[in-house]
Amino acid sequence: MSEFTVRRAVADDSKRLTRLVRSSRAYRGDYASMVEGYQVGGAYIEHHPVFVAVDASDQVLGFYALLVDDAELDLAFVADSAQGLGIGRLLMEHMTGQARAAGLEAVRVVAHPPAEEFYLRTGAVRTGAVPPAGRIHWERPELRYDIA
Repeated sequence: MSEFTVRRAVADDSKRLTRLVRSSRAYRGDYASMVEGYQVGGAYIEHHPVFVAVDASDQVLGFYALLVDDAELDLAFVADSAQGLGIGRLLMEHMTGQARAAGLEAVRVVAHPPAEEFYLRTGAVRTGAVPPAGRIHWERPELRYDIA
């Protein structure tokens, strides 16, 4: 994975991250309402630990946002064109390292249902489910990464 690096996101990444979220194939059909109009704003990026996986030309291949105060993975996306390259695993390994450095014992994930298997494969354990609420009309898996 040496051709990919992870760096801290900056406010100027806002449009690229927003585009990645809104164009994700994982949010088509019934799930489209979840990302409709969604924006990863510059202030959000500056306030929270947001990290991006990039290639040698600084193309964003994926990103995650960790809410340290809540010990929760808030966002995690991999570009459709980068699926299957190990970017997601790289980001989750980086996230657990950041969580460890922040002194967290565990990180909560409320997952998009199609992503549950990915989180389980990368070390999360299922802890329950979050019932439908608001614009989200489906149950979402709740998971946890234990930080050793």
